[in-house]
Amino acid sequence: MTKRNFYFDNAKFILIAFVVFGHLLNSYIRGSEEIYALYKTIYSFHMPAFILVSGFFAKGFYQKGYISKITKKLIIPYLIFQVIYSIFYFFLYDKATLNVDLLNPHWSLWFLISLFFWNIMLLGFAKLKPLTGIVVAFGITLLVGYVDIVTNFLSLSRTFVFFPLFLIGYHLKKEHLVKLFNPKIRLGAAMIMVIVFIGFYLYPDINYKWLLGSKSYSELETASIISMFKRFGFYGLSLLMVFSFLSLIPQERHFFSKWGEQTLYVYLLHGFIIRIFRESNIKGFFTDAENYIMLAGISFLLTILLSSKFVTSLAQPIIEVQTTQFVNLIKKFFLYLKLYKKRWQDQ
Repeated sequence: MTKRNFYFDNAKFILIAFVVFGHLLNSYIRGSEEIYALYKTIYSFHMPAFILVSGFFAKGFYQKGYISKITKKLIIPYLIFQVIYSIFYFFLYDKATLNVDLLNPHWSLWFLISLFFWNIMLLGFAKLKPLTGIVVAFGITLLVGYVDIVTNFLSLSRTFVFFPLFLIGYHLKKEHLVKLFNPKIRLGAAMIMVIVFIGFYLYPDINYKWLLGSKSYSELETASIISMFKRFGFYGLSLLMVFSFLSLIPQERHFFSKWGEQTLYVYLLHGFIIRIFRESNIKGFFTDAENYIMLAGISFLLTILLSSKFVTSLAQPIIEVQTTQFVNLIKKFFLYLKLYKKRWQDQ
């Protein structure tokens, strides 16, 4: 794990590309069994893996100033983008009234508020022995599914449902991950991902909403004791897929490694493009396998674009509430303008 930083940067970039691809695929899941199976396969690991990795990097939560740091990093962007998305939806969907609800996160913004709560919850759970804490977290989560009022409000449902994954990530150590890089394990990981895809394809009636973590049992089916075991089964599936995915990630530096540091920008900004895409006529172009492959390529390019220095510099004031990159971008612009003017005068 000497190249751990590159490893995690690689993982985060690939994961955020899958997030973008999954959101693009959503428009086609009802028209193709293959796409529906692929969609569920992606959702079985992409956000769970992000959550587990986030837990892995939360080990410094006890340090002085950590809470204020994550508040600035997560809650302030959440509030800003909750307002921006409200205005965006008002115009996109031609709504009669503008409604800004800061307590019910729009679409993908749930991750920011849940990530904040997971860090806060560590204050208590980190004091428990790892196994005890994880068992308690799973127990609470499985029971919360029976409480219908735990919904999208403050992202409470996803906060409880995904917290065990965050806690597992917190307790993971480097040596645990090193074991995943054994060639035999990597081969098995690739086979597992293929088998899961085939399973989703052969059993299309599996409700993908179990993978979202946003619904109570009564919203998914007639709630019963079996519901709890179903959710636990999906946990097992997600964990298997997460570690399979992490096993396949390269450890070396690649051309995309540097963009793995900017996943928050991609996560917050891609939603505007996805929503416009869903409301446009362009989505009607993607109707066969070749076009879906093109869609994957578009997802990759969009991820690179939103990770680029230019875009992150423009968006930094509203995402990080800082202006260092933005000011540097303006300085470069005027410098290039000055050089161009000088060259034009010399001619």
